Amino acid sequence: MSEQEEKDKNGPKKSKFNYYWIYGLFILVVLGIQFIPGMTTPGEEINETAFFNNYLKQGKVEKINIVNKDFVEVYLNEKALASETDEAATSAKGPHKKFTILSMDGFRNDLNGQLEANPQNAVKVEMVDRTDWRGGFLSYLLPLIIIVLIWLFIMRRVSGSMGGAGGQIFNIGKSKATLFDKDTSVSVTFNDVAGLEEAKEEVVEIVDFLKHPSKYTALGGKIPKGALLVGPPGTGKTLMAKAMAGEAKVPFFSISGSDFVEMFVGVGASRVRDLFKQAREKAPCIIFIDEIDAIGRARGKGMVQGNDERENTLNQLLVEMDGFSSKKGIIMIAATNRPDVLDSALLRPGRFDRQIVIDRPDIKGREAIFKVHIKPLKVVDDIDIWKLAAQTPGFVGADVANVCNEAALIAARKGKKAITDKDFQDAIDRHIGGLERKSRIISPDEREIIAYHEAGHAICGWYLEHADPLLKVTIVPRGMAGGYAQYIPKERFLYNADELNDQMCMLLGGRVAEDIIFGKVSTGAQNDLERITQMAYGMVSVYGMSEKVGNVSFNDTNGEYNFKKPYSEETSKMIDEEVRSMIKLAYAKTKDLLKDKQSELEMIAKELLKTEILFKSDLERLIGIRPSEMPPQERAAGIGSPKAQTDVDEDIQTNKG
Repeated sequence: MSEQEEKDKNGPKKSKFNYYWIYGLFILVVLGIQFIPGMTTPGEEINETAFFNNYLKQGKVEKINIVNKDFVEVYLNEKALASETDEAATSAKGPHKKFTILSMDGFRNDLNGQLEANPQNAVKVEMVDRTDWRGGFLSYLLPLIIIVLIWLFIMRRVSGSMGGAGGQIFNIGKSKATLFDKDTSVSVTFNDVAGLEEAKEEVVEIVDFLKHPSKYTALGGKIPKGALLVGPPGTGKTLMAKAMAGEAKVPFFSISGSDFVEMFVGVGASRVRDLFKQAREKAPCIIFIDEIDAIGRARGKGMVQGNDERENTLNQLLVEMDGFSSKKGIIMIAATNRPDVLDSALLRPGRFDRQIVIDRPDIKGREAIFKVHIKPLKVVDDIDIWKLAAQTPGFVGADVANVCNEAALIAARKGKKAITDKDFQDAIDRHIGGLERKSRIISPDEREIIAYHEAGHAICGWYLEHADPLLKVTIVPRGMAGGYAQYIPKERFLYNADELNDQMCMLLGGRVAEDIIFGKVSTGAQNDLERITQMAYGMVSVYGMSEKVGNVSFNDTNGEYNFKKPYSEETSKMIDEEVRSMIKLAYAKTKDLLKDKQSELEMIAKELLKTEILFKSDLERLIGIRPSEMPPQERAAGIGSPKAQTDVDEDIQTNKG
């Protein structure tokens, strides 16, 4: 391997130069100047009085130099030098004595008076103007050096925080994209992406086109220029991009949308140009922009008409993706969870030809995700992954990964050698409700209120036909909640008015139970009331489920209403009245149900006070099978209730007798 190849392999060596050397050198120069001869002259320091009395009056002075009217240099004659005892002063070639002038006018008058009084003392007097080169150096060059040092210090800080590649201010317009090529391996593959089969097929097709382009071009097909990955946070958009980087075997540029935005004007557009310049040199290749909504927001919408720098960056991106100078061989992949705010020019065919929806996984998808994350864990053999998937509705891939990691931590904390189903249950509870607060002190009265509150939710969820099936109910405090009831929502996308009304009744169950048992309500239903209010306003003003308001929808998904109500004050008042009326009817329905089932309510509440947690099987043991889960003929006969089952058992015993 040649020396140049060795340098390329190891990369450029980092400079060991330190800016503190400049500061140290500057200090040494300033100190050194003080010891270089300049205006400093030899000679013994005396005062003005000693000069007149001891030297001038006695005729020992041959010559004096008045320098810059500031000080005097005294030269002694041979007679005086012979009688002087200070050999250091008299042996100097320069002046022998020196002193500072206190007042030039006073010194001049005294000198003239002495010379007139003693004319025999012929003293030569000269006025000397002398410039100190060090003073000139320091007065002119020193400020310049200080300015240069300050500039270096500021540029060093700026380049370290905002500079481009290498942290240099001069590279600030360069792209910050990370390149993954054949020399940089990515360990993530499509096998690590589970629960997203439809989205995976779309992405695999793009990768396959890059690997085998003739397969598609033979039929006249063209490779898509871009694909936009859309979905809620945590569903696996970035993971899908990592899998593409690991599978494509072509250069892969990865960058975040926020990396284009800087405080300097024009930097974003410059980085876009540099990114595509590098991509064209590496074509065919893939460019991945994560969180593209940072630069791709719609122009001209909202209260503020947009930031010019952000719009310039977007305009440059649009031109590079599909402009006169655009070339083939570059595929754009972008990810966002806010597709509604993106500019329409960015979403048109020719730029992002495909929008790949990466939605929350269903129960089969969650099962596949659990299998991926459980694989590296040490678990017991009887783990029911399907059950875990059923208990985690609405969870995304990031949630499932967190649950698996929490389960491992909980098992390790307990000193177990393998992770059990109980550890996964505790991990799910922690993810949903927060950390169990064992140190929280709850008074007996408050604990009883929480028990009846949660029992009210359980009864409503058990007997209402369209309510979600109950999984468990607990009064163990977690996070900010004193207890909670967990349900298994039906995984569906459409709901009718009856189903939404039953959900409202189920949410009101806790407050109504407090009202029936204690005759007053507590603050524990705050979250329930927030969800009910949001649901009621959605039914009236978004889904058109109010006969009085009519079949209208005021949902502003695209921000076209510009934060203004698209209806009159009269309509606003009508919406408020309909919402209150709807919640009032749901409250009355819930109250009738709980009064009719008050004995079951008290039974569940007392059992909760004993065991603190009840599962679905416990409720079936206490109050019978859930009516909506019984066959129609048994539901009509009421066989599922404990009392009816007891009567049947007695009849059987009677017949046997």
